[in-house]
Amino acid sequence: MSEVKVNKISPRTNCGTVQLGDSGDTITIPAGATITNSGTASGFGATGAASWDTTVKTSGFTAVSGVGYFVNTTSGAITVNLPAGSAGDVVAIKDYAGTFDTNNVTLARNGSDKIGGETTNATLETEGIAVTLVFVDSTQGWLVTDSGLQSDSPTPLYVTATGGTISNSPCGNFKIHKFTGPGTFCVSAAGNSSGSNTIDYLVVAGGGAGGYANGGGGGGGAGGLRYSASTYCNPTPAGGIASTALPVTVTGYPVTVGAGGGAVSGSPDYQRGCSGSNSVFAGSSTITSAGGGGGGAGDTPPTGTAAGNSGGSGGGGGKTGAPACGVGAAGGAGNTPPVSPSQGNSGGIGGVPNPNIGGGGGGHAATGQNGIGPSSDGGDGGNGSVIKIDDTCAAYAGGGGGQAEGQPAPVQGQGGSGGGGSAGQTGSNGNAGSINTGGGGGGADSQPSGQQSGAGGSGIVIIRYKFQN
Repeated sequence: MSEVKVNKISPRTNCGTVQLGDSGDTITIPAGATITNSGTASGFGATGAASWDTTVKTSGFTAVSGVGYFVNTTSGAITVNLPAGSAGDVVAIKDYAGTFDTNNVTLARNGSDKIGGETTNATLETEGIAVTLVFVDSTQGWLVTDSGLQSDSPTPLYVTATGGTISNSPCGNFKIHKFTGPGTFCVSAAGNSSGSNTIDYLVVAGGGAGGYANGGGGGGGAGGLRYSASTYCNPTPAGGIASTALPVTVTGYPVTVGAGGGAVSGSPDYQRGCSGSNSVFAGSSTITSAGGGGGGAGDTPPTGTAAGNSGGSGGGGGKTGAPACGVGAAGGAGNTPPVSPSQGNSGGIGGVPNPNIGGGGGGHAATGQNGIGPSSDGGDGGNGSVIKIDDTCAAYAGGGGGQAEGQPAPVQGQGGSGGGGSAGQTGSNGNAGSINTGGGGGGADSQPSGQQSGAGGSGIVIIRYKFQN
């Protein structure tokens, strides 16, 4: 066998044609060899297959055997002329823009060639269709060997994700992701509208700690609570109808879970409770719930600590030295910063009519109760809201109870439903808000010594999405 070694074969004339062999010859490519096409290939499709031309066709043209074409009929109907057929020739057509149903493609016969045994032109009029035609013989002409729709290439119907503690809802077709600490909600499939491509959420911030005063520490405000539609139990939470579910894309969404405000104690005798920290779900629309405000302390030295702090829900007001004025110590404002629907409520007033009475911290469903006279009982924390994002109705974001000086009476403020901590009797600590509820902590009396206010409860982030029907 003779052998010719060259680096390049070119036609004799510029832009001419080079022919390899003659009709009937066999050209062999040995194992291990690679053919790289840097130009346009036509006529190389094996029987029933085509090499696709990725230059989109937007007007009529004559097809070449062995080539597949992406045809865009957005601007109007198009005619594709089939080539003169020889046995084994192949042509393929794909609806590029999903518009064949509006603007059709006509497959025009060449001369006497038939399409499916018929001597008429064919019409492609199904949205998204792709067809492959092979020329068989003069009897049947061009026959469709492959036909399909874009929808035949399956895309995930439902969201698929990782992150947090994952469980299936016991009574439905949902997956639940619970975050009790920082993490990432990682979406690997975004689903589609035929199944589900949105997520429900519950984002609860850390609750505020109760105030610490020589009689009358205010209750801590609950952490802000934000939720999406269809995640709550009847009745609708006081904050109002929830926001809509969020769409997702394939990406990672950072999650922050707010810590509860730390308990306060020791010297000086008057210390406002620490506010809770924000919880955040950084999704397509970032959802931030604000930490609950700390409970108020007193307006005796150090001055300026009697009012409760503002936050998702506000802390209750604490002791005041001027109850006769009938003003008392203000509770902190809730829903701060403002969002709609509201993420929480204000704390109750402290110090009226008895100076040594703390107001209750605000909850998501209700404001904190004012200190109660003439019985001089501490104000109860506002109730939280009942949410059903994981198929069980559970309350979140209750306010902490306000403290009332005295032993054994008067009655101490009780924590609101949803994790709020009750105030401590004189000589006892305030009770902490429950973990992962965003509940506010209970107020405390700094006397005789060694007590501390109740810490706020940590927050939680829960994500829910449909994964099957």
